[in-house]
Amino acid sequence: MRDIEVAREFFGRDVFATKTTGIVIDEVGDNYSKCSLKIEQKHLAANNQIMGGAIFTLADFAFAVASNDVDHFTATSTSNISYISMAKDDTLIAECRAIKNGKRIAFFQTEVRDGLGNLVATVTASGIHLS
Repeated sequence: MRDIEVAREFFGRDVFATKTTGIVIDEVGDNYSKCSLKIEQKHLAANNQIMGGAIFTLADFAFAVASNDVDHFTATSTSNISYISMAKDDTLIAECRAIKNGKRIAFFQTEVRDGLGNLVATVTASGIHLS
């Protein structure tokens, strides 16, 4: 999906990611997406740091945006996250790129960084094209 407004409208139906969590689509391209999340109180765990699930949701949504469009659907078959460091500011940015996107199977990598450029997490995801 290359048109950012089409992507925002289509993925706006993902109410959890866009409305509940507050993730924004910043860029889209062929097999690529960049999404961001402004960290709020609702994203924090008991230790006052961002909840791992919020980081994973951002990465998972970036994978969805990079691997899907209005004409075909890719479902995640496996996903693995490695948490590298704590965010040092109040913004997270996820960039997702295809490593391989074949006829039936896709493999993508997402890097999640804070607004200062520090690596917070890396995620690999495999998907299967359903349509």
